[in-house]
Amino acid sequence: MKLSKIPEGVIDWTEMTAMTRPGESGEATARAWQLGDIRLRRVKYSPEYVADHWCGKGHVLIVLNGAVVLEHQDGRQFTVGEGATYHVADDGKSPHRVISEHGATVFIVD
Repeated sequence: MKLSKIPEGVIDWTEMTAMTRPGESGEATARAWQLGDIRLRRVKYSPEYVADHWCGKGHVLIVLNGAVVLEHQDGRQFTVGEGATYHVADDGKSPHRVISEHGATVFIVD
């Protein structure tokens, strides 16, 4: 990732429009901001959230509160707690989805 040709600035996430999407169970509420080729998102997962799709896109995320499990299609699982980060390549070789038993808020760069 190269951070070039983006303006410096501040994003007030409380003023962003929230989009809610149902999962296989629960829901994810996201606020997003596009900076050139980079997307920034603040996502709140409800308790008992299970994503309804496998994602092949690369991400870097930090859990702001709560915890998530990144489940890979091959069966591997990574538990990411508050203050921890997770990253996966943008090569489509590790399809994954989010699960959150008790709910969580994460910040994602992709």
